[in-house]
Amino acid sequence: MDVIYPRCAGLDVHTETIVACALWEEEGEIQKEIQTFSTFSTFSKGLGDLLDWLEDHGVTHVAMESTGVYWKPVFAFLEGYVDLTLANPQRIKNVPGRKTDVSDAEWIAKLLRHGLIEKSFVPPAPIRELRDFTRLRKKWVGQLSSEKNRIQKVLESSNVKLGSVLSDLFGVSGRNILARLLEKGYVDKDELDECLRGRLKTKKQAVYDSLLGTLTEHELYLLRLLWKHVEELERLIEEVDQHIDRLLEPYREEVDLLMTMPGIKKQTAAVIIAEMGTDMSVFETPERAASWTGLSLGNHESAGKRKSTRTTKGNPHLRSALCEAAWSAARSKTHPLSRKFWSLAARCGKKKALIATARRMLVIIFCMISRKEPFRQPQLI
Repeated sequence: MDVIYPRCAGLDVHTETIVACALWEEEGEIQKEIQTFSTFSTFSKGLGDLLDWLEDHGVTHVAMESTGVYWKPVFAFLEGYVDLTLANPQRIKNVPGRKTDVSDAEWIAKLLRHGLIEKSFVPPAPIRELRDFTRLRKKWVGQLSSEKNRIQKVLESSNVKLGSVLSDLFGVSGRNILARLLEKGYVDKDELDECLRGRLKTKKQAVYDSLLGTLTEHELYLLRLLWKHVEELERLIEEVDQHIDRLLEPYREEVDLLMTMPGIKKQTAAVIIAEMGTDMSVFETPERAASWTGLSLGNHESAGKRKSTRTTKGNPHLRSALCEAAWSAARSKTHPLSRKFWSLAARCGKKKALIATARRMLVIIFCMISRKEPFRQPQLI
């Protein structure tokens, strides 16, 4: 096989140590040097020693596996000094047999030497920072929903049936009632007029009847703790939203373009930019972007028979955001994307139609960002 990178190295990264294997050619023979054990620790001093060792051997290209989060500090430290390749562990597995850290590092170096490792997408530092905050926001929103469900569960166990009367227990009226309830343990009928808003005033008697439960001191204390956590999470999510807005300032044009598409709001646009970036050339084609996201059908055929067509594994954060956007777009019965969704749902079911619609939206997003054009309603779909 042809040699693509004459001086390269493979790294096997662990929690506390790194095993490095350098390959180069000298007088027609392949030279190899391996540093193992704890020669290069993952501390900053050890990473500095690793960089010095790579420079002493004239290494220009380095490859490593994306193992957990252990590769991140190594990648960040070496970035800018050598050409880095982050490999998908599933695609560079060695043949079964005896396995050691040394053999892993050497195998990675050999594959890199002949250009057999495909680079994984690693966005630039500003996009990585934005990605950290969008993922943190998603985690906190999930925790907030869990805490609200716990409050609902405690109220139901106390026979306080507010959830049966209010469509949103945590709307303006619901929050007013919960504040009075947690303060005194009960709500007088005369106080409900101050708590209720809009059309709920006509349901005053039903709301009052739903409050005639029995809240013990234990349950009240539990509800107060949960409510404090809900308020704190809401405050933190608002703070994260403000920081995300600041990080999105350089990408304001892309955000505005994405928001012209039905089903995509500001938070969804932030997730799309944080996960994909704004340079679509790294994916080359919309089909590769869909495969990277995990929205492409699997390909499993043997003896002329097609077997499972499950979607491929991909980026779960971008995939879930696009599926949410697809559900939102499907609610408009007159939109072409919606018509396509319901047409597929009638034949294949809603779940398969959802994936197909999300993939279609990703292809459109790819073209919108590449061409810097807003969304246009297609005449035929």
